[in-house]
Amino acid sequence: MLEVIVAAIAGYAFGAVWYMALSKQWVVAAGIQTDDAGKPQNASDPKPYIVAFVGALFVAGMMRHMFSMAGIDGAGKSLIAGLGLGLFVVAPWMINNVMFSDRSKSLIWMDGGYAVGGCTIIGLVLGVM
Repeated sequence: MLEVIVAAIAGYAFGAVWYMALSKQWVVAAGIQTDDAGKPQNASDPKPYIVAFVGALFVAGMMRHMFSMAGIDGAGKSLIAGLGLGLFVVAPWMINNVMFSDRSKSLIWMDGGYAVGGCTIIGLVLGVM
């Protein structure tokens, strides 16, 4: 269980860094309402951050379960499995959401990159622990 929590924290931290680096572009692409200072109007609402962390826990927990069932162990195998899950399972669903919602196509790279990077990091942490 500890490895799931640590992996979730790592994936969540990656997301924080990823979206801080892309914050201005993402806010515009996602059509987020901002205040006069350019900050999202819901920036002080803790719910999205809580939901994001719980989601990271779910992803890390399921990845650990899948890795165990498939005999995936060690940093290298877990990293590749996490990368594969991000690229070939999560990102395609995110691409569908962007395409069908007629949102900015740049969200494919920003949100898809987060999914791929987050799954890869979670996989690596699970493999190391």
